[in-house]
Amino acid sequence: MSSDLQWLLLRKSNSFFVKRVPEGPVFSRESGNLTNLHSFKYSGLANQKTIDISESGNGIKITTRKQGASPIAVRKGLASSTIRNRSGGRRAAGIVSKLAKRGYRPDLRTAALARASAILASHQEKKPAPPKKVRGSKVVKA
Repeated sequence: MSSDLQWLLLRKSNSFFVKRVPEGPVFSRESGNLTNLHSFKYSGLANQKTIDISESGNGIKITTRKQGASPIAVRKGLASSTIRNRSGGRRAAGIVSKLAKRGYRPDLRTAALARASAILASHQEKKPAPPKKVRGSKVVKA
């Protein structure tokens, strides 16, 4: 079945469809959807080639579809790799960028980088806020 026909069947209703506000944006919770927007470009169900970037216990898990995999074989057709937290943000960004850029899905490169960066930022500890300095007439002079 072609991806266009799949999208025509899935676009009005599916189990991942999230519509909260009548005039607002429509979201989707499906795996393989990097931006969580309900559109053909980002759909993980309608497109054969998808990049799924998710959070794992010790880093980022990147799941892609194997080249030449049968559309019937769902579990065996997926290849996943994990980038550990200690590897660093630049290495993770480089791996994600190369994966998307090599002809797999170059149009999803920026969305994949944004998703990986957000996951890495959520893993980092927040810096403590610096103490506020007293300025102007509030300064007590001794």
